[in-house]
Amino acid sequence: MISQPLRSYRCRLLFPLFSIAICLFNACTTTLDETRQATGIRIGEVTETSAIIWTRITEKTGRRTDGIVRRKRADKKNPEQLNPNDLEGSVPGAQGRVRLLYGTTESLEEATEIGWRTVSAESDFTHHFRLTGLQPRTLYYFSTETSNLDGSELHQPMRGQFETAPPATEYADITFTVITGQAYRDADYEEGFMAYDSMGKLNPKFIVPTGDTVYYDSDDPMVTSIDLARYHWHRLYSYPSLMRFHGKVPAYWEKDDHDSYHDDNWPGLSYDYMGTFSWEQGLKVYAEQAPMDKPYRTFRWGKGLQIWVVEGRDFRSPNTMTDGPDKSIWGAEQKQWLKDTLLASDADWKVLVSPTPIVGPDRSNKHDNHSNDAFTHEGDEFRGWAQANLPDNFFIANGDRHWQYHSVHPATGVNEFSCGPISDQHASGSPGYDPEYHRFHREKGGFLSVHTKLEGDRSTIEFVFHAVDGSVVYRYGRARAVE
Repeated sequence: MISQPLRSYRCRLLFPLFSIAICLFNACTTTLDETRQATGIRIGEVTETSAIIWTRITEKTGRRTDGIVRRKRADKKNPEQLNPNDLEGSVPGAQGRVRLLYGTTESLEEATEIGWRTVSAESDFTHHFRLTGLQPRTLYYFSTETSNLDGSELHQPMRGQFETAPPATEYADITFTVITGQAYRDADYEEGFMAYDSMGKLNPKFIVPTGDTVYYDSDDPMVTSIDLARYHWHRLYSYPSLMRFHGKVPAYWEKDDHDSYHDDNWPGLSYDYMGTFSWEQGLKVYAEQAPMDKPYRTFRWGKGLQIWVVEGRDFRSPNTMTDGPDKSIWGAEQKQWLKDTLLASDADWKVLVSPTPIVGPDRSNKHDNHSNDAFTHEGDEFRGWAQANLPDNFFIANGDRHWQYHSVHPATGVNEFSCGPISDQHASGSPGYDPEYHRFHREKGGFLSVHTKLEGDRSTIEFVFHAVDGSVVYRYGRARAVE
């Protein structure tokens, strides 16, 4: 469990008359035996010296288990107007106050405090605590504490921990994981997804959810309002397996089509059957639910590793636009930033984590990523640039596709590792094994783990595909000499 009390806030009854006088003058504060953070805590954007801690106040201590169950594919022809509070998995929020204690001892002795902040419905009762001035390569413990609005009722806090990144001049053993395809209808056990427990056993320093974290347009109920969009997040992140994992493992979130608005979307797209829910509301909800600052960014994890996290929806051209030099998934500014920062990095290994494929191959009926015909120009441009400028220490890890693969682009030699969906139930749609591209291909669920370390005078990287139970189904590694 990640929820436990730090201290008691009860009035101390020194003797009856004195305690009565104190309580009359200054109302007694009571402490509940239950938490009011039923959607857990989330840690994001960890660097050498900073991090973001996400929390949310909820009405009750847990998710609703007796509501209407919606575990099928959404019917776009007959969308329903539903009250999220009536549904199984709903976790209504509540007004109140939140504060954070953090430090380097588990007991939180001499902890730093970020004082009380008020939360409201405007932000879905969430708050993002931004921590700065942290020490590199250090394990931090924290406690998120909540109360009602006037502070007279305190709730049990929730505990978590994370490790900051090592300095760019130092080697460290780093493991991280990559996931995609988290449809609620395809959860594979009563506590959520087995893959989270499997990933937790690897003790990863961080995770990159590559998008399709929720499915607004295809998981039932289909989102027709901002309240239903928020409900999709609440019911997933109130699962025990997700709460356990995210209380200890930081994340760098990416969004894709299903968790921004609609399948294969781009800015300004609108569908009548999605009711009052809009593209702009999708951006708002994502900013509430994922602790992050910028849509695209890069993070250094010691001398051995640097990762790039990119945005594939906010700046993209319409899929229907004629392909050519002006058509882009990334937009001109992000693409130039990506090239410049890749060239500037002196990390031994450079890993671009993309929401969508860049190498593929993909299905012939898809038209929304760099391995498709719709974005051939930009795909060819970037793969060719990577071949010329990042010859042997650059790799791509991607989400979006519902199968696992390791592909090598025939013309440029660029390596891509597609993590596959987080459950077997979500696996489908592969065009099949392609010997021209594939070194590994598997139409099952699971996750990808990436490992970097220094072994003697060699810096190594290894990409490992796992089944949902954590068992290894494929490995690929590379090493280079270091001075």
